[in-house]
Amino acid sequence: MKTFAKSMGLAGLILFGFAVVGSALVAVTYTGTKDIIAEAQRKALEVSLNQLVPAERYDNVVVDDAIEVVAPEWLGTDQSVTVYRARKSGQPVALFATPTAPDGYSGPIQLLIGVYADGTLAGVRVLAHKETPGLGDGIDEKRSPWILGFADKSLHNPRLEGWKVKKDGGAFDQFTGATITPRAVVKATRKFLEYVQTHRELLFAPDVTAKERQS
Repeated sequence: MKTFAKSMGLAGLILFGFAVVGSALVAVTYTGTKDIIAEAQRKALEVSLNQLVPAERYDNVVVDDAIEVVAPEWLGTDQSVTVYRARKSGQPVALFATPTAPDGYSGPIQLLIGVYADGTLAGVRVLAHKETPGLGDGIDEKRSPWILGFADKSLHNPRLEGWKVKKDGGAFDQFTGATITPRAVVKATRKFLEYVQTHRELLFAPDVTAKERQS
């Protein structure tokens, strides 16, 4: 009986040792790769932003020039949204954010929107959605060029009443058999433009962190 107990105790110690070693290996792996992962995510974000605004149009580190804002009425989410600012020689060039179209047909639609300092859209892209394949997924650039039509639009082009799909009397096309999805994207884009127009002073405020880094 004592021999069995000793064997069980030894087995328990061995298992405990494996658990400790395994946890240590996981911790070391995480510590060694977290910076690599963070840098990869950073570069992926820069690539996405540069699809809307070419890198040569600004000279700051956009991913470091950012603020967090909370504006559910305009941004479609109760969560904070990061706004990235592009500048050239310190002057505002454009900003980027990821507002949500909360009223997609199959759920919220995550957008990436770029707006130039003059209020003109640099472009819109869909980051995530659950829309029906073959119908609502036409908002995806890989499925249709529809989303590219937002470039160069503004609250004056078309006029505010034109920021609807054509079925609702607006200027934007809808998809055959799918009106809800493009309607949601058009609405969310208009709301973001309105937010930028209303909060321009906040959004394009000087980058305080940049000054701190230089001091």
